[in-house]
Amino acid sequence: MAQITGQAGTNLSSELASYLSNNQGNLTSEQLSSIINQYLTGGDKLGAQGGSVNTGIYKRFGEFDQITGKVEVVTTGLWSGDTGSLTVMFPDTTQSTHNYYTNVYDKALSDESKAVQFAVAYGHKDGGGSIDLAHDDDSTLATKATYSQYRSILLDQDDEYFTFASSSGESGFNSDDFYVVNVARARYRESMDPGNWEMTLGGHHFIDDSGKKFSDTVGKAGRVFNIVAGTLNLGTSNEATITAEYSAAGQSFGLFYPDQGLMVFNPTAIASYTSLAAPSVVTTAEQFNQDILANGIDAGADFQSRRTENVSTAHYFVRATNREYNFSNNPTFTTGSDGTFLQPTFERDPKTYITTVGLYNEASEMLAVAKTSQPIPKSFDKEVLLKVKLDF
Repeated sequence: MAQITGQAGTNLSSELASYLSNNQGNLTSEQLSSIINQYLTGGDKLGAQGGSVNTGIYKRFGEFDQITGKVEVVTTGLWSGDTGSLTVMFPDTTQSTHNYYTNVYDKALSDESKAVQFAVAYGHKDGGGSIDLAHDDDSTLATKATYSQYRSILLDQDDEYFTFASSSGESGFNSDDFYVVNVARARYRESMDPGNWEMTLGGHHFIDDSGKKFSDTVGKAGRVFNIVAGTLNLGTSNEATITAEYSAAGQSFGLFYPDQGLMVFNPTAIASYTSLAAPSVVTTAEQFNQDILANGIDAGADFQSRRTENVSTAHYFVRATNREYNFSNNPTFTTGSDGTFLQPTFERDPKTYITTVGLYNEASEMLAVAKTSQPIPKSFDKEVLLKVKLDF
């Protein structure tokens, strides 16, 4: 057995006394062993295990009691209330920014909880569909601004046009205009789920062509998929089916940017394939072309979609051994006069129940609290292991 004598023993006694005094009984075996090990020589060292010598309220986590840095992929419904299908919609054409875009709400929600689900905008490279300066000196050429805005977000610097695939196999079709469905950031959060959305529009169903959810194209705005006519075949054992990749004009229907929550539609292809009208590029007055698509989605009454996000998780294993947490700090556990146990049996056979676990930082500030589904009995002949999971 190692002995610490002389000045080393005196210094150790002084340091231990200081530690005991400053920490007021909230002691850890790691810190005690660390102090003593400073004065042990010749390879004699104390090992620290088990976490803490505690007052019955706090306990430090041991080395193997925490698992952090785990990431889980979570997919949920895209719309308010985490629902996966939006069937009753309300396009708002009274908003002050209507010449730029139209917000679409979930009509099933009350006015108090009404939240934007997505917005629809129309962009034209040369300002078609917006009143020009010849007819209004205050015109902002909203459609031209919209085209430029999304071009800067989604395309490379040298790209002047949105290019949609062509059935001819050539470089594609450079479009002067587009519709864009911009899902609210609070709805898609991290990303829309490729291969997991379907929109009914003008008597047809549209999905993306992500297949196994891997894209061959990754651009400035992340992954890019083509929008095609098809169905997800939800509720059946069948895989998603693609009924058409191109319109009669040989142009694809649009592009899907899941990481941006954006769907860019080709107006020419949509008009030739569905019952929706073609947008007007007249510049004598605002045409509000975005309402063609917004009203078409509303009439289709079925916009199914899900989102996916990476959620960081941490797991904490809270261990109450047979000798821990057997007594309560509740004032009713003792008498009010001298602090003796209210019931004599509490001294040798206490009856307590665990209902709450609090997680604290080094400053004893509560960071999280967990509740058990039902009270867990605890006594000297019972040990309890609780796992607390935090998502952030």
